[in-house]
Amino acid sequence: MTEQKRKEKKWSLLYCPGEDARDTAIRNLAKETGLSSILSTLLYTRGYRTASEVQGFFRQEAACLHDPFLLSDIVPAVERIALALERGERIAIYGDYDVDGVTSVSLLYLYLKSRGADVGYYIPSRMREGYGLSKPAIDRLKERGVELMITVDTGITAIEEVAYAKSLGIEIVVTDHHECREELPKACAVVNPHRADDRYPFKELAGVGVVFKLVCAFEMTQCRKAGFSEMEGVERICREYADLVAIGTVADVMPVVDENRLIIAFGLKLLENTKRPGLRALMDAASGNRNEHTKYPKKRKINSSFIGFTIAPRMNAAGRVSNASIAVELLLAEQEREAVALAEQLCELNLTRQVEENRISELAYQKIDQTFDPKNDRVIVIDDDTWQQGIIGIVSSRITEKYGLPSILISFDGATNGVPTQSDVGKGSGRSIKGMNLVEALIDSEDLLVRFGGHELAAGLSIQRSNIDAFRRKINAYAASCLSEEALSVSLDADYEVQMQDLTMTLAREISAMEPFGASNPIPNLILRDLHIVRVIPLAGGKHTKLILEKDGTEMVGLWFGTTPTQMPFEVGNLVDVLFQLNINEFQNTVSLQLIIQDIHFSESYVQEYLRHAERYEEIRAGAEYTEEEQVLPCRDDIAVVYTALRREYRMGHSVFPLRRLLSMLHVQGARELNYIKLKFIIRIMQELQICGITETSEDVYVFEFRYQPTKTNIEKSSILRKLKTQLRKID
Repeated sequence: MTEQKRKEKKWSLLYCPGEDARDTAIRNLAKETGLSSILSTLLYTRGYRTASEVQGFFRQEAACLHDPFLLSDIVPAVERIALALERGERIAIYGDYDVDGVTSVSLLYLYLKSRGADVGYYIPSRMREGYGLSKPAIDRLKERGVELMITVDTGITAIEEVAYAKSLGIEIVVTDHHECREELPKACAVVNPHRADDRYPFKELAGVGVVFKLVCAFEMTQCRKAGFSEMEGVERICREYADLVAIGTVADVMPVVDENRLIIAFGLKLLENTKRPGLRALMDAASGNRNEHTKYPKKRKINSSFIGFTIAPRMNAAGRVSNASIAVELLLAEQEREAVALAEQLCELNLTRQVEENRISELAYQKIDQTFDPKNDRVIVIDDDTWQQGIIGIVSSRITEKYGLPSILISFDGATNGVPTQSDVGKGSGRSIKGMNLVEALIDSEDLLVRFGGHELAAGLSIQRSNIDAFRRKINAYAASCLSEEALSVSLDADYEVQMQDLTMTLAREISAMEPFGASNPIPNLILRDLHIVRVIPLAGGKHTKLILEKDGTEMVGLWFGTTPTQMPFEVGNLVDVLFQLNINEFQNTVSLQLIIQDIHFSESYVQEYLRHAERYEEIRAGAEYTEEEQVLPCRDDIAVVYTALRREYRMGHSVFPLRRLLSMLHVQGARELNYIKLKFIIRIMQELQICGITETSEDVYVFEFRYQPTKTNIEKSSILRKLKTQLRKID
């Protein structure tokens, strides 16, 4: 698997100038909207081709939301809930344990409570009960006197469980957003935009998005009965609950387009000055400001990244390593003290999750290196008895991102009774890549699975230990039929290639106006070519890297998160192309631009020059003449500079050097006249004269070993040097 790790990421440039019709359309779009050429291009390539579509992209009004009554079964769902309120029936909300499920439960609970409902909620334990409806859970709800159950973010495949509940006298309204099978549960209402008979124009709602539409429909119905405007009801629901919908939608990585974009935008505005004690406490705790409850708290800049990387992981940690009800209680909390305690508990659980995630990741990478066959397999399937089930999904995401392949991790933690047996049932979590719908792949292996469900790119499953080998073979055979070599290459989309003069505060602000960002509306990736690396600076104890980059006399700061200076295959002086996101940095009342680096390649001109020098070196080594201008012939001082530099590095424990790194190091020290060809001959001369031990381990990678009491060496004794002198072309 080592070869896969080193594979360079391909950059796929979404816009290249030169198509006359498209370029004319972009110019017209810029003229009609008054937007810059670059912003117009970014929007055009994302499918916003007309002025009205662009205006719709930036327009953020509740009136733009789709009619919830277009959802199949929405009317019987509203009517059954209204009947439960009228009769005073006990209602249970049954949800999932991830952030989408937690926010779904919280939204519906808060709304029904505001309507005077006798309502409670139930979220199964991930470790003890697993995903979805179960008969034991239904029995417990029956004992509590529940007469109506509303599922949120789950239930679409629970055919047997819904029938069982009905046999006990519990009616069920199913709301879900996962892929549907041909047969639907026999519930009194099944609300899911993925139903085959559904007319709803936007299919990519999160589970909490479906709950939001249900609540909108209920509120609209009540407004209509009371003689008020239906839109007033929708606007009230947005003002009250859009923050919860935004958190769940972003956390579930749903496309940030169409209706999701509107809802998230509404929610982000609410979050900046949230009135929920729980969310305020969680954001303070995550920022290290646990005591920051002043009269005038610092205003936060909340965007979808803040949700995805700060709020969501902490809320998710509850369901992963403890109980998801902790996150629900945080969202329902009314008292500041209770909210602070719950927020701190979630932060501690998140730290526990991080430790366990790193442990599982290391074990998983070892298993991949030992067992995975990259030549024949296209899906990574690994299992273990000790992996915590709540963590394997995020580790699967890590693996898929790292290797560019679908992955499925299966845990038998808690499934064994002392001694592992072939009948043990493990729970798995998988992530996929574009080109392979994971649910369809699991349907192909359905005969080997106990149960499964999910989305195109993420799914869960249960499987007996005895079937794992057969499942691994079958899903890899399926992947071979649908995943091309092109799909398997690790690729990064780039939106636009800019010049240094394009990088202005105006452009950065235009790009920020495209928020909220997320799936299907990512932060634009830009390319800037032929930058010199001026400085390399470690950050956060070496976990990240700060680069000072220069082109055309202008310097720019680049931050490469998650890449250490030692991992970076580039050196000061290298000429590179950078894939980045343009960012505004505000620090100590100073505003500046910075590049958030996504990837770096050696520039094409650098690579071509390197290859040209390598080719020329081989020609001269074979006996070709060269000119004095080529600076091939080394002198004693040249060799002394290389020897001194290498010996100094050796004393510091550095003995292995790729030629590129050695060249960069020497250039930084002022030896600009040492080019690739001259340095290669110097290394050969030092090797020939045994000035130090030199071993070439691979092409242009050398290991050096030094004696600490060297004797003086006459370089004129070198046959390589003498031969080089004879090849120098004399000019008459």
